[in-house]
Amino acid sequence: DPAPPPLPKKQLQRAESLPEPGSSHRCHGDPEPQAGSILYSIPPPQLRHEEGAPPRDRPSWGARKPLTKCQSLGEPLAQSSPQKAPSPSLKELTFGTADGELGQLLESPAGVCGVVLGCQEAALARLSAHMQEELVGPEERQQLLEAELAGKRWAALAVLDPRPCCQSGDAWYFRVGFTFEHSQLQFAAKVPKPCCSSLGVQSSLGTHCSIQRLLGRFTDRLPGELVLPGIPGKQSQGPSGEEPACPAPRPVLQVLLCAEVPQQTLADFVKGSHALHRTSPGHYERLGCLLLLQLCMGLEHLRGQNVAQGDLCPENLLLVECPCPPQSQQGQKEPLGLSLPRLLISSFFKAQEKQRPCSSSQEHDWSQGLAAPSPPAAAELSVGRLIYQILHVDISLENILGFRSKRLPEIPSLSIYSAGLKRLATLLLHRDPHQRVSIEQARGILQALLWGPRQELFARSRKSLALLQSWLEVKRALLLLRFAENSAGARVSPGLEEWLCCQYFQGVTEHTLYQVTQVLY
Repeated sequence: DPAPPPLPKKQLQRAESLPEPGSSHRCHGDPEPQAGSILYSIPPPQLRHEEGAPPRDRPSWGARKPLTKCQSLGEPLAQSSPQKAPSPSLKELTFGTADGELGQLLESPAGVCGVVLGCQEAALARLSAHMQEELVGPEERQQLLEAELAGKRWAALAVLDPRPCCQSGDAWYFRVGFTFEHSQLQFAAKVPKPCCSSLGVQSSLGTHCSIQRLLGRFTDRLPGELVLPGIPGKQSQGPSGEEPACPAPRPVLQVLLCAEVPQQTLADFVKGSHALHRTSPGHYERLGCLLLLQLCMGLEHLRGQNVAQGDLCPENLLLVECPCPPQSQQGQKEPLGLSLPRLLISSFFKAQEKQRPCSSSQEHDWSQGLAAPSPPAAAELSVGRLIYQILHVDISLENILGFRSKRLPEIPSLSIYSAGLKRLATLLLHRDPHQRVSIEQARGILQALLWGPRQELFARSRKSLALLQSWLEVKRALLLLRFAENSAGARVSPGLEEWLCCQYFQGVTEHTLYQVTQVLY
């Protein structure tokens, strides 16, 4: 028989074996490796994440679609797109992110430093959101509770204590219980004092950690067992100690149901903390900074909704005990007076204007802002006055109005916070509205007093944006390490102060730090 004709060259190439996986050997004339290539391709994203298996369980030389007759070994598959897969967002990165996706980010212009810093900011944002939910409760559950309480009155509530648990300047608060989803919940029934209701404004406010949360409202006759000063009821007795034969009818009052049960007012806290201020001035003045910070954050939230606070005095600022730690941490709970409570603004009205007034007579503007609590610009003056009250320094309205002829009362230097609080009070009580710092600036100054940067940072190096940026990056990394170490060591879970710290380092920039330190130092 005649010899068979030689095989075509193309068929000989098709019979050659594929290179070993990961081999860098490439024959002369072979095409360059590319994304989607049969020789060196990386599985597309849909294959890498298929059925939830981790990428390392699938070798890159796994099953492929068989070649068709019109394809050669070096040609990409028809469905294999040459475009690069989109890089994942830094907010989506986790420890389990595939190395292929990490590689794309590491090749970006930002490099490793940009990836790490972006991940730190995203982690702080997630931690902050988680801690806020622990403090105020899940939003979905609050909405379900509001729907369940709609139309309910005193008959549906269990009065847990007939006497008020707290009395503010504008309302009485009673502890009540309500069964919801097979559990007994506790919240406060707020009975506004005459001519002190801000219901129409309060019912329209959004959720904020420093704003009293309204769950429901109703109008009903006051139960007889409730003890309300100045209102007769079952507690009223005759001269012989017996109940009157014809007790006076109980009034019909408006009632607001609030999520938080206040323990006391800021005025009660300040009045009962003289001994703590003497024995532990650093701890007490730090608590004062944290309470003032919560107040400033709440005022910022109100101004964003064109709502102003009512009478901003210690009697109208409520303090609420934070959620208890887990059972294993109960023994580590701080004594009463040392733990940080939540501060709540509970008195509101609709602001007529957002601009801070600049009257022709600065003295008139200054005195009117303190005498009348209604103008929005009175917030700065009231917060400045609160600083003195928290530090147990007498600053009556008469003292302030005499500031033109004499200096403000002296604040004794008892801790590392004293000088900064004195500086902030002076800036808030400045006669010239143009020189007076705003609530936003006051919030930044308080954050710097609590968590830095402190003045000693600039002792060795001249203050610059580069220095502040480096300080900020290091502090963010150290903050995350602290959370990790506390979690591994089974210490107390993050609370209100940790959330406030996260809020600071999550949003602050080196430019803001530069401006704040210029004003503070």
